[in-house]
Amino acid sequence: VSSVLDIDFSPTGREFVSGSYDRTVRIFRYNEGRSREVYHGKRMQRIWSVLFSGDSRYVLSASDDFNIRLWKANASESVKPQLPREKRKQEYETKLKDRFKDTPEVKRIARHRHLPKAILKATKIKGIIKSSKKRKEDNVRKHSKKGEVPYVAERKKNVVTVMK
Repeated sequence: VSSVLDIDFSPTGREFVSGSYDRTVRIFRYNEGRSREVYHGKRMQRIWSVLFSGDSRYVLSASDDFNIRLWKANASESVKPQLPREKRKQEYETKLKDRFKDTPEVKRIARHRHLPKAILKATKIKGIIKSSKKRKEDNVRKHSKKGEVPYVAERKKNVVTVMK
């Protein structure tokens, strides 16, 4: 919702982590628009710096309240040593998720994230502002000459500069 203050790529290069002004740490896959994991805390302040560990298992974040926090890169992954039975169970669950990932119920569960109320409100307000701007642009386009108001892709509107 708010501006991103720092990002870091994982050593594998397949994911990156972002720390933002809205006090969240988000992990993204390189080819997806949605975050895979969202971390936040009640007492956590703005995130100034984020860093992947060397083995990509943990994420470190430094915030405005002078704390450094350690997060698991995969929230469902256990930190303690697992018994063979537990490993098999976890492998079976991931295979099930992969097998049924296209069903609507599993998609909804996989996409769902618990966020603080302030972030949900800000997201809702931002959506209202965005839809009203789009409605205004459509009205201007309707009442002007054809081709005078060009369509600009949403992804290109936010680009500040292009580095060469």
